[in-house]
Amino acid sequence: MPTVELLLSPQPHHVRTARLVGVAAARRAGLPDELVDELRWALGEACSRAVALHAAHAPDVPVRVVLRDDPTGLVVEVVDVGPEGLPVDDTDPAALFDGESVDPRVSLAVLGGLVDDMEVLPGPGGTTVRLRWPLPARVSGLS
Repeated sequence: MPTVELLLSPQPHHVRTARLVGVAAARRAGLPDELVDELRWALGEACSRAVALHAAHAPDVPVRVVLRDDPTGLVVEVVDVGPEGLPVDDTDPAALFDGESVDPRVSLAVLGGLVDDMEVLPGPGGTTVRLRWPLPARVSGLS
């Protein structure tokens, strides 16, 4: 599967678009049906988190979602532009979000319960949440 990259306006209704594209990519990559629902929920949670952060800190910057399959499996990355170090620091929760959204750290805890292989990579411009699902072995030449 080629890499799919989405740039989404940070608005809640665009989370549905990310889930739809994610499910299509997962099915095309051969993710087993029992894991497709897991991907749908996890991608929705990660995108909702990013949308909330963007709405509070960078409303004019799109949320970036990348889907690809590689030798390690199906990889989904959701990149946000939130406060540096957000997922791992001890910042006052009231300063992290607008009070109407869920605390972004709670979303990470939910993701950790949904996906066995998750990485949170804080960077100078925000955070990348990387989710990975194993793909079934492919018959040589028939992918």
